Amino acid sequence: MAAKARAREIGERLLGAFLRAGAQEVTPDLLQPAGTLLDLYGEDIRARAYVTSDPLRGEMMLRPDFTVPVVEAHMAEGAEPARYCYMGEVFRRQDHRGAARQNEYLQAGYEVFDRTDPITADAEVFALFARLLAHLRPMATVGDIGVLRAAVAGIDTIAPRKAALARHIWRPRRFHALMTRYAGLAPVPAHRAALLAGAVPDDAPWIGLRAPEEMQARIAVLRQDAEAAPIPAEVVAQFDALFSLSCPAHEAPRRLADLGIPALAPAIDRLERRLAAMAARSIDTSALIFEASHGRSSMEYYDGFVFTFSAEDPTLPPIASGGRYDALTRVLGGGREIPAVGGVIRPGLVADLEARG
Repeated sequence: MAAKARAREIGERLLGAFLRAGAQEVTPDLLQPAGTLLDLYGEDIRARAYVTSDPLRGEMMLRPDFTVPVVEAHMAEGAEPARYCYMGEVFRRQDHRGAARQNEYLQAGYEVFDRTDPITADAEVFALFARLLAHLRPMATVGDIGVLRAAVAGIDTIAPRKAALARHIWRPRRFHALMTRYAGLAPVPAHRAALLAGAVPDDAPWIGLRAPEEMQARIAVLRQDAEAAPIPAEVVAQFDALFSLSCPAHEAPRRLADLGIPALAPAIDRLERRLAAMAARSIDTSALIFEASHGRSSMEYYDGFVFTFSAEDPTLPPIASGGRYDALTRVLGGGREIPAVGGVIRPGLVADLEARG
């Protein structure tokens, strides 16, 4: 009980700091409509969220995070620019591999919706979190999903391949499997080869929920893929080098340029300007680690700058994490969008680390 009380005390302390930074406090409902989250993440979210059914409101979830309801509320009625903060419980189911992790814990967060200068907003959020956590001396890691998206967009191949690779940037294994197949480094599965060879008779019974037109469109895409030239081996090597890149943040622009991927030039320019904006806020960028793959497997709705503050103990979850999620505002805004960046801190983890001294 004392530990929970201490965590809430720290959460209130963080909330106060966010309010002083100019944010407006919001309190999204504990029960959230499941439909929006299922549309965003697919059925996979069921493995990580507590789902229940309401006789009037339909399928609901115990709040798995704050960002989605905050974005929904802002896109529905928020003024611009806007800064929001919050503090409260989130709920995450754990499987047997994460049995030691908490399934209910506090989050304190800060979100910025501002289209005037996204680079400065990135630096604002990171610097605020760095200041609030400085006494813990955490390890800070930054990345940029925008760099990876730019690299994919620049591949000289057919549009369906680029779309598939872009969709799976956040799924490293699936991305690698696709790249290997597109480069001709893996054999075509036997069932696909048979399909493309016309092994399915025209009078075969139709089974499933997809319409015949959908399946024919999919088969046409598969045939287009089979006829396309393979992605060159040197491009695959460039991506392998990109995904494995890890260096002090101030070296990242040069190291990225050395990869020889022309499409990265605008993303590298944004990274240089972001690092300069951080330095202007007294952040020592030589003490930050830049990882090109940072956030690929754990930050699903971030599409630009990403960051994490971690304790020395690798068994602990991140103390804080966040990033830019412009695309999420477009999805939840029904076509309207606004550049947005934010992050969350775990007050309970801060309490534990403070208790350790």
